[in-house]
Amino acid sequence: ESMIWVDEISCIGCKFCATVARSTFSMARGTGTARAVQQGGDHPEVVEEAISSCPADCIHRCSRAELEVLEEHR
Repeated sequence: ESMIWVDEISCIGCKFCATVARSTFSMARGTGTARAVQQGGDHPEVVEEAISSCPADCIHRCSRAELEVLEEHR
């Protein structure tokens, strides 16, 4: 299963992903960067639109195991 991870260090806070895929992404209050908050929250085509349109190219697909490691090191 493909999971979504946002590299918050690279995120520029444009809010596009959170506007397009509202159930999948939200903006972190403290940093103003995007975060994947619900895996599978939006239709896959909507999530793909958010990923492909990210100007910072900071939204990535990964495995569940990779996501767990990435989240630990956030």
